[in-house]
Amino acid sequence: MSSSVQLFRDQKYHELKGQCIQQRQLFEDPEFPASDESLFYQSAPPRKVEWKRPKVIPDFNEQEWDPKNPEKYAGIFRFRFWCFGEWTEVVVDDLLPTMDGKLIYCHSNVKNEFWSALLEKAYAKLAGSYEALDGGSAADAIVDFTGAVAESIDLVQGKYGEIISEQMKLFEDLLKVHKRGGLISCYIAASSGNTDEVETEMGLVIGHAYAVTAIRKLRLGERLVFSFKAEKLFMIRLRNPWGKREWNGPWSDNSEEWKKVSDSERKSLGLTLENDGEFWMTFEDWCKTFTDVDICRIVNTSYFSIRKTWEKKMMHGAWAKNSEPLLNRSGGCFDNRETFLQNPQYIFDVKKTEDKVLVSLQQEDRRKYKKEGKGDSIPIGFEIFKVEDNRRYRLHKLTVQERVATSLYINTRTVFLKRILKQGRYVLIPTTYHPGIITKFILRLFTDVPSKLRELKADKPKMTCWSLLCGYPRRVTQIKIHSAEGLQKQDRSGADPYVLIKCEKQNMRSPVQHDTTSAIFDMQVIFYRKNIDSPIIVQVWNSNILCDQFLGQAVLAASPSDPREEQTLQLRGRGSREAAEVPGHITVKVFSSDDLMEL
Repeated sequence: MSSSVQLFRDQKYHELKGQCIQQRQLFEDPEFPASDESLFYQSAPPRKVEWKRPKVIPDFNEQEWDPKNPEKYAGIFRFRFWCFGEWTEVVVDDLLPTMDGKLIYCHSNVKNEFWSALLEKAYAKLAGSYEALDGGSAADAIVDFTGAVAESIDLVQGKYGEIISEQMKLFEDLLKVHKRGGLISCYIAASSGNTDEVETEMGLVIGHAYAVTAIRKLRLGERLVFSFKAEKLFMIRLRNPWGKREWNGPWSDNSEEWKKVSDSERKSLGLTLENDGEFWMTFEDWCKTFTDVDICRIVNTSYFSIRKTWEKKMMHGAWAKNSEPLLNRSGGCFDNRETFLQNPQYIFDVKKTEDKVLVSLQQEDRRKYKKEGKGDSIPIGFEIFKVEDNRRYRLHKLTVQERVATSLYINTRTVFLKRILKQGRYVLIPTTYHPGIITKFILRLFTDVPSKLRELKADKPKMTCWSLLCGYPRRVTQIKIHSAEGLQKQDRSGADPYVLIKCEKQNMRSPVQHDTTSAIFDMQVIFYRKNIDSPIIVQVWNSNILCDQFLGQAVLAASPSDPREEQTLQLRGRGSREAAEVPGHITVKVFSSDDLMEL
């Protein structure tokens, strides 16, 4: 067994099985006994429940059942779940709850097949009871079974049934997810006028999770010798886990629409005209009929894959309360301006000019707290800010930082966001919606190139014996370079300018902007300054193959008394602030404070 696999309640499968075989008895799990307390946390069974062991096991070699040597069977099974960032092994016995000789919960249409009921028992043990699984999220279950990244989409709020362009984007996205082995489920949420498990006029069950089993572009018409003249339909196939009750609208099993489809196309679609719980719909009808979809992506992080791979970073964190503001880590959402920045903060870099970023924030599974009446998920979300390119300490105030992304705030176990971000440094702040809430979370970040995701823990530079001897910072200065305009042409296409900022022994350089005399930089930097009498110098250079050319500079005192508004400064030659003017000017915003915690 891999050392990375955790043992649930420290139960060791091989040890337990060996003991049972040695003592010639079947395993009975003391951690999840065959009693009502394993079934319910608040209800009671309507009739007496009898726990029975299966007598026939198919594929006995795989299930460790040997009819010739039944004494080797110990009635013990193990399953692994992705539990809060780690694979966790759960051991169960084979006593299954029945009424009138039939399994109460999950069962197969094949009478002698029990793997699904055993898997369900292991999952119920992980959750605390069978009842704790009731009304759960399909997306959460898929994540627990696979370690996938879950995204939930509200089809009504997103107006996917009305806006065709958004509908087509979603279709292509789901098609890509499905082709890459991801899992998709959908449901119709109960509203004020209906309730769960009620069947609609179109044959669908409200509140019921349907699995997406295929997504296809269907051609109507016949292929000609040199061309193909046909109408193209966007189709989706669903399956009802109950194995019956199907959609009875257009493109249902016995509808007239299938007469337009050639026999070869029907064969490729695997069309069967049976009430087996599987059916087709047009994607447009699906968007208009269903209210929610859960998308579970298997994000490829293998370096040996020929498909796109992602760089993954995962952090374990927690929202924790403390009466000292600098130590408090449960500040609530952005609306709580006084406490918001007290939340945990994580910093990461986007190295490319632009990069697609996937973020998954997952709170701990709270089903185990249902017995205490605290089993509901907490509303969570996160904010992303573009910050100074050299920031190393926690944010204390939001001044020039740009708020570039906000997730949904929702009481689901996982919140997901896809966003394309520009090159630079970012701070991600995961939060509960309300301040003062305590719980754990994991944060997963996927980028094209390594992001160096890490937590910001320090509030300011650390005071050491060395810093006392050599000087400890006395002032913090934040600079945003917005643009440089009116620069002198260096060739026919203009110039290739970049900005170089010098502060004491630190230099920060912007990316090069090509073929322009008016460049937008939007560069942010922060300096902790020891020598406050030494000015900060902002230089503009032209990038050349052999030797870069100096275009001009601005000298900044960067004092706390200086204007905090954006200002446009004339570029000058080397030397003091009174050096000769040169073509061009630069637009900057400067903020300085002698309180190192001000920024």
